Amino acid sequence: MMDFDRRPVTWTASRDLVDYPAAVTAMERRAAAIHAREASELVWLLEHPPLYTAGTSARDADLKHPDRFPVFASGRGGQLTYHGPGQRIAYVMLDVQRRFGTDVRAFVGALERWVIAGLAQLGIRGEVRPGRVGVWVSHRDRADAERKIAAIGIRIRHGVSYHGISLNVDPDLAHYDGIVPCGIADRGVTSLADLGCPTSIKDVDMCLRTSFEATFGAETEFADPAGAGIEPVVVSK
Repeated sequence: MMDFDRRPVTWTASRDLVDYPAAVTAMERRAAAIHAREASELVWLLEHPPLYTAGTSARDADLKHPDRFPVFASGRGGQLTYHGPGQRIAYVMLDVQRRFGTDVRAFVGALERWVIAGLAQLGIRGEVRPGRVGVWVSHRDRADAERKIAAIGIRIRHGVSYHGISLNVDPDLAHYDGIVPCGIADRGVTSLADLGCPTSIKDVDMCLRTSFEATFGAETEFADPAGAGIEPVVVSK
């Protein structure tokens, strides 16, 4: 029998839009099972219907239009962010204690490098900025050149992570107008489509999986959501 610590990371993707509260419940259950060594680590790829989430550092003043979309308090780190169709979310349930000890910054840095490596496969140069979590790109032909393309917000319980990253593939960027994204008022957001890099969610998934394996030195194995133990928590498109 394979040693638990050497089991591949399960990789799964939901085809339909996923209800946010139900997704959080599913993540919490999986994180608890990983901690109890009853389930493998998991990366869950999905999209949500349009909504805003407020992390533990969110400020009320940054929610400019509270009636525009549903707003959910989230236990993850960070401030306000938007989720919606056209944005690839990767919820990452990993044994951070085993992989990084107590160095949460090292884990967040690995998440950033993972996204940057995935973007590089698509010909996009992602960058990090001191003091600002997430991945940024430069629009060299615009006055507001620096824009965020991927947000990161995690929570760690009993040494296991959940929540994760959101990468803008082709969402409606106007939906960000209802908030101050991540509490940063002087920087905008962008997407792969906005950068002139039209690509499919499927292609993004392939790049993310390849770069995840390289960044974390982890083997992955694909399973459909039911096979991965994820309950059907979808909403209609």
